Amino acid sequence: MALFPSCAGLSGINSSAEDRAPADLEWLRNQSFNREDALKTHQRATDRAQAEEPASSSEQKWKEREDSHGRSKKRKKKKKKKLKKRSRDNSESSGSESDTIYPSDLLKKDNADREEAQVRVSETFMWLDDLQTPTDSPFCIDRRADRANWEYKSLYRGDIARYRRKGDSCLGLDFRMQDVDWADKGPKKKRVVKKPERYFCPSTLQLLRADSLPALPLLSDGTAATSDSYIKLPAGTEEQGSSIQAPVSWVNPLGIYDPGTSLWLEGKGQPEVKGDQQGIKVQGGSSTLLSTRVEEFNRKLRENPTDIQLWLDFVHFQDELAFGSGSFSADSDGDIDMRKMSIRAVLEKKLSIVDRAVESNSANVDLKLKKLCLCKELWEPAVLLKEWKKLVFVHPNSVPLWRKYLLFTQSHFSTFSVSKVNSVFGKCLSTLSAVQDGSMVSHPPLPGTQEGLLDIFLQQCHFLRQAGHTEKAVCLFQALLDFTFFKPDSVKDLPTRQQVEFFEPFWDSGEPRIGERGARGWNAWMLQQERGGWVIPPEPDDDDDEEQEESEIKDKTRPKWKIWLDVETSREANNWLPWRPDKTKGQTEEDCEDPDRQVLFDDIGPSVIRVDRPDLQLQVILSFLQFLGLPGPSGRFSTTSSSNILLDDLTFLEEGPDQERPLTSYDLPLAGICAVGHMTFLSDCRRQAGLCKAGEEFLQNVLQQILLLVSAQDQATITLCWLQYEKLKVLRCLRSGNKRQLKSQGKRSKRLAKRLLKEPNNRGSLALWREYAHLEWLLGNLEEARNVFDTALGMGVSRGLSDPVLCNLCFLYAQLEVEQSLSSGTVSTSSKAVYILTKLAEGAAYTPFSGQINPVAILKARKTYEQALLSFLPEQSTDSDAEAPKKHRRTSSLVGCFGLFQYLTMGIDAADAVYKHAIQKLIPTTLNSEVTDGSLRRCKVFADWESVAVQHVALLRHHTNTNVVPLSRLRLALTDAISLLPSSPLLWHLYLQTENRYHSAGRARRFFHSVAKKTDSVVPYLFAITAERRLKQLLDSQRSHHPGEALPGQSVIGLSNRIRCLFETATATEHGAHCPLLWRMYLNFMVCDGTAESGSGIFYKALQEVPWVKGLYMDAVQLFPERVQEFLDLMTEKELRLRVPMEEVDILLEE
Repeated sequence: MALFPSCAGLSGINSSAEDRAPADLEWLRNQSFNREDALKTHQRATDRAQAEEPASSSEQKWKEREDSHGRSKKRKKKKKKKLKKRSRDNSESSGSESDTIYPSDLLKKDNADREEAQVRVSETFMWLDDLQTPTDSPFCIDRRADRANWEYKSLYRGDIARYRRKGDSCLGLDFRMQDVDWADKGPKKKRVVKKPERYFCPSTLQLLRADSLPALPLLSDGTAATSDSYIKLPAGTEEQGSSIQAPVSWVNPLGIYDPGTSLWLEGKGQPEVKGDQQGIKVQGGSSTLLSTRVEEFNRKLRENPTDIQLWLDFVHFQDELAFGSGSFSADSDGDIDMRKMSIRAVLEKKLSIVDRAVESNSANVDLKLKKLCLCKELWEPAVLLKEWKKLVFVHPNSVPLWRKYLLFTQSHFSTFSVSKVNSVFGKCLSTLSAVQDGSMVSHPPLPGTQEGLLDIFLQQCHFLRQAGHTEKAVCLFQALLDFTFFKPDSVKDLPTRQQVEFFEPFWDSGEPRIGERGARGWNAWMLQQERGGWVIPPEPDDDDDEEQEESEIKDKTRPKWKIWLDVETSREANNWLPWRPDKTKGQTEEDCEDPDRQVLFDDIGPSVIRVDRPDLQLQVILSFLQFLGLPGPSGRFSTTSSSNILLDDLTFLEEGPDQERPLTSYDLPLAGICAVGHMTFLSDCRRQAGLCKAGEEFLQNVLQQILLLVSAQDQATITLCWLQYEKLKVLRCLRSGNKRQLKSQGKRSKRLAKRLLKEPNNRGSLALWREYAHLEWLLGNLEEARNVFDTALGMGVSRGLSDPVLCNLCFLYAQLEVEQSLSSGTVSTSSKAVYILTKLAEGAAYTPFSGQINPVAILKARKTYEQALLSFLPEQSTDSDAEAPKKHRRTSSLVGCFGLFQYLTMGIDAADAVYKHAIQKLIPTTLNSEVTDGSLRRCKVFADWESVAVQHVALLRHHTNTNVVPLSRLRLALTDAISLLPSSPLLWHLYLQTENRYHSAGRARRFFHSVAKKTDSVVPYLFAITAERRLKQLLDSQRSHHPGEALPGQSVIGLSNRIRCLFETATATEHGAHCPLLWRMYLNFMVCDGTAESGSGIFYKALQEVPWVKGLYMDAVQLFPERVQEFLDLMTEKELRLRVPMEEVDILLEE
């Protein structure tokens, strides 16, 4: 028997010796196989099966059906009994039919029994060695059917030898004429054709996030592919010069087709690139870069493990490694979900890196701070608080550590309460005071401890103001001023704690404090006690007649939540001063209707600190005045994070430069901090021009008492702030449009200005004359204002350009004249503004303008300005640290005068050159001054630089509005200035006015994004959101006026999603997560946009970051009035100041 049919002739048994196969083909023969025996056995089994099939076909089919369906054993037994009974009946019936036996039947039976015995022997499995006698057929036939073959129609794979068929051919067949149909071959696998990846695919996004350029795929010979599945953009100017022209051929005679098109014209295909090789090359663009950076980090850290900044950079790099960075970072919903899933893994990886860093630098505070910040999402609140306390105990002299700890305590909602945070502030200030005066010997004071103490004190005051406890904040300022300026000489050498112990009896004595009538101070009271404790009874105030109390509820038909908001806002504005019993009227402490208005010494005593430096003492005074609502220079805090926490005034974004005053509307910048008494819900437009009657009286008492305690220079600064406050109230009346209120406020402000100028110390103050003249100009008294300006110039014009105050006065006078002349036409070279600036440069006696200007005087003035600017501008190589503040203070007003003079006499190009030259000189010195962080010098330097930038942009904008010129110069000046001063609200207001006018949303969005990712300030995000909301309001107004028309422009839904994305991005940053104004704007936008459920979620999300802000709860009451009681209970639980409980509102409604 041959193993292969095609070789049957080679293995024949009966073939002759000549026909047999050679010896090397003997393996094709199977001599142990007998064909005749196999055929007989097969035929015998077939005949027997056919004979038995008719009798038992029905039973066998029924049995197979039962077995295939998996019947129970019980039913099988019953069926078997029936089958046995039926077979027995058949046998009995057959026996009864015929009982005769024939000899032929016996012979047949013997033959059948013999054959059956042979088959039975052959069906028994035995080992070959166990056979007693050799048989003719030493093999067995398995007649039991394998039902798995019937079910699966194939043999079990374990019974078949493994093999792998290569192709569909068969050995020995002529493939041209013969073929084998392999019936058992499986379905062919579908070849996966990899589609070209688009720009939004994950692998492509990974390439776009990389800093390096992705390499083109390589061909098999190592050359770069000239074309791929992407559309190649035309080469730039640099590439076009170096590009090689395509070869000229018969299909490309002009050489204008690319190689791919030429091959297609020739009828040829493009060379294929191996898929795996292409994938390796494409993937290697970014992964190789990232792995190289990781190796570089590891190598540097291994060589220098004490480099703290390198460790922190490596920690921050993990975000870029996991999520990418830049414009192509993950923003879709799926990517955000993936980001949330993997953020815990990234945190654990960062934590392991920080642990390694702490092991190498066990004494470093920054690394420990970073570890606690990372563990905020991983540890339980109790464990985290315990670790914070342990770290503060180990490093009690670290001001940055205390700042972070305070921020953690006041922003951790689960453990937050006002009393707990206030006690932590007190512990912090008392500990740092002990470090500062040397009482804590174990830890020496670090550089910047005095500035840090004052920053933390001011942060506590504003924390209490934002929580509604304005009485405690005012008492803190009163105590610090009394403790600083009225300290007795006998206790000055004692430690701070002992001085506070001596100060407590004065505070509890009932003696008038600073800001109250008859206040004499701690020193006078101490001297009085030493002399015997006599008390001069205060004179009763006859003028203070008690006004008849008006009902706080004017309309009882309004909803209860609106009544609560009105009463709460009214009391917040009128009752923010601490209550003290008036002994002249016989009042006692029991007469106070609101116990929270009384402030105990235990609430403020631990927070009293020593302020010995004169510059810090002036900063305390100015901060208190700004707390009361007076304008002042922003940026009094040494850290940007402190400024972000204090931003809570929406007018910071809404009140921009006035269109009617394009040059002079930047004189009083807003700080973005609500004054005391003005904290209310976000959309409240009922804002007073100043404080309440009692507040105005308190403010005047504070100013009058403080002016007697400071030097002459500080007196001029404080008086200037006082007069600017009066001017600010007039501006608010002008914006409100209330002429009656403007008239009364103007009379009061003019009366105060004249009274201040009559004082001997202020008669020669040009700064006060400037503010008074500007006040008259704002009230519409132009001739009187000009007379004031002329009088001031007659007193000090002889000082020339060396006096910065005189330059500032002349600059404002010239700007006002330019604005006034816009109504009559263009400004000529013979205008009054040119005359003023020329007289300033001459330095001679000033005479009023007569209408003519000598051209020679203009030339001389220009030369004088150029020389003065060269001498006053700081030089980086020659200026010392002591001379820099003086020259910086001169620069802004001098540059403004020279720039305006050049604009009026030569044009905008000359003025632009002056400002550019000045800014280039100021930038290096300003950047170098950052080393003096926390000092007033840094604030002055940046304020001066910002003033020059604002003057430059305002002049360019004025020229653009009055002339037909390109906008590129103004845009360039704005972007350059904002890139260097990203926290300047004035520059951002100018940028928004410029871009919104020309509807260039795409350019503005790219610029906002580029600036926001480079700064720690939240101001760029706030203005970006403001710009998008104004655009949305514009589209909404257009659709409301034209409801049936299809207007061009982007959809409002897209703008809503963009604004929401900006809010999410800003609140996710470290510097925006604790900004109250940002969260309040986010909540207001979500509810006003129609998503109240999402707005409710935003409210509770904001509580996790800014739970101390009372304005947030008031916004929630206004936006979700049906849940007002829930919010009031939450305020009570967290100990926020609740002036009007809802039960009191019910009582007021019943009266």
